[in-house]
Amino acid sequence: MGRSIHRLTAVKVNALKRPGYHADGAGLYLKIQDGGSRSWVYRFMLNGRRRDCGLGKHPAISLAHARQLAEDCRRVVASGVDPIEQRAAERAAERAKAANQMTFEQCGREFFGAHEPAWTNAEHRRQWLATLASYVFPLIGPQPVAAVDTAAVLNVLTPIWNQKPETANRIRGRIETVLDWAKTKGYRDGENPARWRGHLQHTLPAPRKLHQVVHFAALPYHEVSDLMAALREQTSITARALEFLILTASRAGEVRGARWDEIDVDDSMWVLPPGRMKSGRKHRVPLSPRAIAIVTEMAEVRQSEFVFFGTKLGRAISRNTMTVLVHRMGYECTTHGFRSTFRDWAGECTSFPREIAEAALAHVTGNAVERAYRRGDLFEKRRVLMDAWATFCEQRESAKVVLLRQAK
Repeated sequence: MGRSIHRLTAVKVNALKRPGYHADGAGLYLKIQDGGSRSWVYRFMLNGRRRDCGLGKHPAISLAHARQLAEDCRRVVASGVDPIEQRAAERAAERAKAANQMTFEQCGREFFGAHEPAWTNAEHRRQWLATLASYVFPLIGPQPVAAVDTAAVLNVLTPIWNQKPETANRIRGRIETVLDWAKTKGYRDGENPARWRGHLQHTLPAPRKLHQVVHFAALPYHEVSDLMAALREQTSITARALEFLILTASRAGEVRGARWDEIDVDDSMWVLPPGRMKSGRKHRVPLSPRAIAIVTEMAEVRQSEFVFFGTKLGRAISRNTMTVLVHRMGYECTTHGFRSTFRDWAGECTSFPREIAEAALAHVTGNAVERAYRRGDLFEKRRVLMDAWATFCEQRESAKVVLLRQAK
C-alpha cells in the first residue's frame, strides 16, 4: 500500500525517507528500501494477478521519466499484455540478434583475450590461438557461433583426427571451451557439439588408440661424460648453457630464461619463480661446484639480465641454439632428452629414492594427502644427488662405473 495519496513532486521524492511504497497515483510507486536505495515500480492487475514491474532506480530515472514509463505500461496492460513478459521477450530477442551477429572466431578471440593473462606458460599462450587460427577459423570462424553444430565440428576434426591425434584432440577441447564460453554469454544454447564424452566418442576413434607416444630422444647416460668433456673445450655461451642444462637436469626454456636475480652464489642455489615453471610452483635448484663455476664464468662477461645472453642485446640465447649445437656435435638427441638421461642414471646407477629424483626434475609426486604432509622440497637431499650427478658427468666413459650410494 502506498503511504501518499497525492501525486509526488521532485521535492517530495527527495525528502522521503521512510522505507516502503510511496504512491504517485495510477499505479506508480517509489519504493524505498531499508538501506535507503530507491526505485520506481509500476503495480498493475492482469488476469486476476497483481504484479510489480520495475522501472529503474532513482535518481537515474527521474519522476517525469518514471511517469512516462508507467504510462507506457498502462497502455500495454490495457491491450491485455503483461509488460514484464513483453520486456523479457524483447531482451531475449536482443540476445538472439547479438548471438546471430557473433561469429565463432569473434568468440574465440574474446575468450583468449579474457583468459590469456592467467596463463603463465608462454608456449601454451602462443599455441592456443595459433591452432585455432590454423585449423578452425578458416573453416568455421565466419559462422555464427549459435549455428556451430556437430557437422561443423567434424568438418574441422575429421581431416586431422587420424594423422595428428594429439593436435586434433587439443583443438577439439579448445572448440568445446569456446562454445561453453559462448553459451554462458548468451550467444548460443543447447548441448555442446564438441563434447567428447557421450557425444563425439561415438563418431571418432579414441585418441589414445591412435596416439603413439614419441619420447624425446635421450643420450644414454654412459655417453654423457664424453659430451661434457667436448663441451668444456668450447668457449661459446651456448656450450656453457647446455652444460648448465645437463648439470641441473632443467628444461631448455628454464635455462634460456635464467636471470641473475634468480642465482644465489653464496648458497649455491638457483631459485625459479612460479611464473617460469611448468608446474606453476617455485623451484629451488641446488648448484654443483661445476654449475657455480659456469655461473662465475658468465658473470665475467655479463651483458644483460640473462645469465646466458644472445647475440641481440638484452635478449636470451635463441630457442633452438642448444639443440643445433648438440646435433652439430654429432649427437642425435634433444635438450629435453637430457632430463631422461639424468633420470635413467638416477634410477639405474644410484640408490636415491624415487621421490628425490622426481623432485630434482620438478615433478609433482604422490596424491593430494601426501603432498599436504610433505611441506619441504627435499632440497638438501637433492643437493647430494646433483653433486653426485655432476661427479658422474666428469667421468670418462672408460672410467670404472661404481654404484653411487646416498650419503647418510
